[in-house]
Amino acid sequence: MTRPATPQPAAAIPAQPGPRDVTDAAPATPGGDMAPSGSTDGASVIPGAGPAGSRPGERATVRLRGTGEGEPPRYAPEWLQLREPADAAARSCDLLDPLRIRLANLPGRAGGGLVVHDIGCGTGSMGRWLAPRLDGTQHWVLHDRDPYLLHFAAVASPRSAADGSHVTVETRRGDVARLTSDALSGASLVTASALLDVLTREEVGALAAACAGAGCPALLTLSVAGRVELTEPHPMDAEVTEAFNAHQRRGGLLGPDAVTVAAEAFTGHGATVRLNPSPWRLGPEQAALTEQWLRGWVGAAVEERPDMAKRADAYLTERLEACAAGELRAVVHHTDLLALCRPVDGGA
Repeated sequence: MTRPATPQPAAAIPAQPGPRDVTDAAPATPGGDMAPSGSTDGASVIPGAGPAGSRPGERATVRLRGTGEGEPPRYAPEWLQLREPADAAARSCDLLDPLRIRLANLPGRAGGGLVVHDIGCGTGSMGRWLAPRLDGTQHWVLHDRDPYLLHFAAVASPRSAADGSHVTVETRRGDVARLTSDALSGASLVTASALLDVLTREEVGALAAACAGAGCPALLTLSVAGRVELTEPHPMDAEVTEAFNAHQRRGGLLGPDAVTVAAEAFTGHGATVRLNPSPWRLGPEQAALTEQWLRGWVGAAVEERPDMAKRADAYLTERLEACAAGELRAVVHHTDLLALCRPVDGGA
């Protein structure tokens, strides 16, 4: 997800029925269309699924044609929509019971609703997954720096909780690196999905400090773990994985080290931390996602190691042929983190 610039709160609006297909909505800039990112074999790749010619130290995502160099990179809604079912199936439901217990016992919660801050919300997939799994009225504050994605997140938000209670939403443009406990004042919960690995150590530390200062738990899902299993194994699997992981760490980003760093940061603030695996399990039914993930995965590896381009091209062709034939299965490992920060008034 993109890291939301200076906070610009928007008015709260009722959440709409969702999820809905929002990929045909108007682009953020008039006439702007998606610039496809590169692949090793010249085939099209959904923007955001692989390298997109980013500047040094900037995470490869996607740019819209017609935007200036000063504009932040953007994730394509098409990519986020494609991965949403796999994300939903992967997230650890085992972390929800301890989260529910903590939310039920938050100081001042009796009879009150939840205020949930979704950091780097993208198109809002975390809210669509979590809001219907929690009881009680909920108000979601969606943070992202990209108004293009915030629009999608708002219109496709769920409107009811697990018990039928009302869910509302507001959007805020802001930078997660500047998030403070004051910005989270009154928060019941902070959530994020696929975010930690695109942060630096300092940004993760700031996030942990903000949650601890606000006394609210954090559910941070789907951080890359740096491990991939493909069937059948191939001699280049390990080499591509190593190059991809190095690409993830560019510019001081944490990549596969993110969960370890985050767990240490939250523990250092006195939080109880639980980690659970949340792997994508991709088979023939997820062939479209697997194809795009493969292109992006190998493409990032080649961007990191240009010397392996020719061999990687043959490797990718072989893997894509197996995918098209329904013979390829992939396990892409992620980790979910639940941090139960101490309530600010010392409650349970």
